[in-house]
Amino acid sequence: MRPAPRLGDTAQERILRLLAEPPPEQDGSSPYLDLLPPERPATGTPAQRLMESAFLPRIYERIWRPIGFNLMKGWPVGPDTGEEHALARSWLALDRSPPPDAAVLDVACGPGNVTRALASGVDEKGGLVVGLDVAAGMLARAAADTSMPQVGFVRGDATDLPFRDGTFDAVSCFGALYLFDDPWGALDSMIRVLRPGGRIAILTSRRPSVPLNRTAGGALHRLVGLRLFGDREVTRFLDGRGLTQIRQRRYPAMQLVGARKPDA
Repeated sequence: MRPAPRLGDTAQERILRLLAEPPPEQDGSSPYLDLLPPERPATGTPAQRLMESAFLPRIYERIWRPIGFNLMKGWPVGPDTGEEHALARSWLALDRSPPPDAAVLDVACGPGNVTRALASGVDEKGGLVVGLDVAAGMLARAAADTSMPQVGFVRGDATDLPFRDGTFDAVSCFGALYLFDDPWGALDSMIRVLRPGGRIAILTSRRPSVPLNRTAGGALHRLVGLRLFGDREVTRFLDGRGLTQIRQRRYPAMQLVGARKPDA
């Protein structure tokens, strides 16, 4: 069961009580809760190194994401960033009035654009939205750009989320699943921390239905580190884990998938 908020608690203090293994001490000067060893020079695929670079956080929210993602969603026909955020709140049941006292986890939050959009759908006093990422540069930018009292940030591993089972009412992962070395392990971890009856929403890549798409997708994954998911891969995985109310919206090169974890 999720602990009830205490009067005067900061978002970071509330997050500490959600952890499976709270750290013995934290650097009080850090704008986010750091649960990983100090960053080393970025390794991994070219796409992962780019996400952990010092340059990308500077342009991510105003240039990289709105232009790149909107084109992948079929701009000008597909949804723009504002419509995407509204869909996320709707599929996660955060579009109610009054805003719910929900606990929400935004996995691979980057500079916090989706995190803030989700936070606008929860109550400022009783709600909590946690943005988690592995990149310190992204989190520093997210914390600097966020002044909402119900939002806190954590540096942690998406494939081994540091929270207790059944902690969150809603979990999102927008624009990152295709970068993970083990996307299925990450999804399992997200489902684990989702409470019974909670909802999950994933915005990820979609392999276009064109000739040689599998060959081209495999080459892109090997060379750059971007995985292209087929139309049924993510939905079939969620169904295999027992999730219900599975829905999907397909765009030219992206897909939005949502589901609900069954009641206990």
